[in-house]
Order: sequence, then C-alpha cells, then structure tokens
Amino acid sequence: MVVNEQMPQAAVLSRPSSSPDIAADADYAVCRQIMRAASRNYSFASRVFPPDKLRHVEALYALMRVGDDRVDVSHAGFASPLAAIEDWERAYHRAFETGGSPDPVMRAYLNTAIECGIPRETMNAYFRAMKDDLTVTRFETFGDLMHYMEGSAIPVGRAMTYILGTRQPYTIEDALPGADSLSVAMQLSNFWRDIGYDWRIGRVYIPQEDLERFAYTEADLAAGTVNANFIELIEFEIARTEAYYVRARESVKMLGSGRWAVMTGLEVYRAILGGIRRNHYDVFTRRAGSSIARKIGLAAKSWWLSHFRTMPLLFPSGRYAG
Repeated sequence: MVVNEQMPQAAVLSRPSSSPDIAADADYAVCRQIMRAASRNYSFASRVFPPDKLRHVEALYALMRVGDDRVDVSHAGFASPLAAIEDWERAYHRAFETGGSPDPVMRAYLNTAIECGIPRETMNAYFRAMKDDLTVTRFETFGDLMHYMEGSAIPVGRAMTYILGTRQPYTIEDALPGADSLSVAMQLSNFWRDIGYDWRIGRVYIPQEDLERFAYTEADLAAGTVNANFIELIEFEIARTEAYYVRARESVKMLGSGRWAVMTGLEVYRAILGGIRRNHYDVFTRRAGSSIARKIGLAAKSWWLSHFRTMPLLFPSGRYAG
C-alpha cells in the first residue's frame, strides 16, 4: 500500500521575491543542532545535501523532532504531553496565519515552507499521529499501522519532495508515491530495530495479526525470546519493508536535487535490516546499526546509484514478500 493523497495547494503562503526571510541564520542553526543531537543516521545522510537545501532539511527535521519529544521525552512547562503537542500544533497554524513565530524552529520551518511551496496541510496528519501516540499502543492490522505512518512518517517524505523539487519530465505528483514508500520503509526499519526498546515503554508496532500468524506472543516479547517463530516473523517484516525500498528507489531519479543524499538515506536505513540479521535477530539487547566506515561505503555506493543507472535491489533470502 502506498498512500497517494494529493495535498491542497490553497494554503501555501507566498511572499514577494524582494521580501526578507522570515527566519534568520540563527534560527536554522537551532534546527541544525537539534538534528545533529537526535539522529546519527539522518545527520549522516544530510551531509551530502546541496548546501542551498540543507537548511530546509534541518528545519523540517527539527519541526517534527520538537513535536516527538513533547510526546515521548518531556512535556516540561505543560500539564501533560497532550497539552504540549496541542500547543505545538497551535503554534504551527498560528505561524501560517500570521506569517511569523516567536519560536526559532517554527520560524525556520515557516520560511522553508514558503520558500519551497510546502502546503500547510502537509503536517495535519503528523499532529494527529502524535496525539494518537499518547493512547494507541497496539495495531491490530498492518492497515492500522499504515494509518499511523500516514501521520508519523509520510509527511516527512512529502515535505522533502517539495524541498528538493523534481526534474523534467516529472512532477511533484509523480514523485510523491515514491516518497511515501521511502518514508514507510525507513520507519518500518526503525520499528523492527527498536522492538525491545518500544516494548519497554509500552508500545508494540508489530501488527497483532502478524504476532498471531507466527504464534509469537507478547509474553515472548516481554521475555526477549528469539526463537524460530520470532525469526520467521522478523523475516516476514523485513521482506515487507524491502518491497517499500524497491518502490522508493525507482523514484529517486525524479528528484530535482539531493538525489545522492536521498539514496544515501535509503541505503543507511535499509542497512538496519542487515544489521538485525548480523545481530542474530536480537532486537532486545542489541541495536542494529552501521559503523562510520560502513556508512561511508554506503554513501559511495549511493553516489554511483544516483548518478548512473539504478542497480537492482537485491532481496534477502526471506520467504515472504508480504
């Protein structure tokens, strides 16, 4: 399933080309600090974005990270996590309505949205997903999980597509399905890597129908059990995730800029799946990841793939293409 809803264009703000930026360099510097502190993989891939696009990528990341942290890390200054994320949502819409914000991250993102033509409605599903995080801890079906990712992941890829643009003969509408697929693939990779951590904070992102299919229980999760059933389950989820990477890869060529960076992000996050295997499927006490040397190798591979004919994406030996 690839979500392909078209975002309304009416809510995109614009300003005369002679008008000054809403955000200062210092605002974007705050966003850069947030991104570098929070995500090693995202920060690594971002290093090869064109300089004129990088600050916009940082603003997008920071906008969403602030919201995530208000739900998951700290709601200091607010009565509850819900109050904290609702305040961030109000600040978002107020910025678009007034053309400014007292918050440096919000100023930077507003400036980016105006400069890159990102519709205001792009983030509506994101705020819905953040509020869902406070009450929804299980997903009965993969369709239910997809509904969550329509807010938690897909807005990132869609906003990124507006930031990077497309090249002829492709349009934004042509590129959005691939952006959706990459967003889903990257978040699924994180879900499977973080199964143990998420269990400890009370969340299970493996669909309940998949747990039942492979006769693996929440008691097994609690015990950190890695048995044949669990390996079969994870191979099923890995194959499902690989299918999204395949679709995503085919759309990278459509982007107007940043193709190397996007391909690097794809390869670095896809490497999480191989890391799970190298860790013998232990997602309870070990965290799958790549060394700096391996990431550099993946970046070099990505440069080749983004400049020449796309190589086929090799599937693992898993039996499921779900």
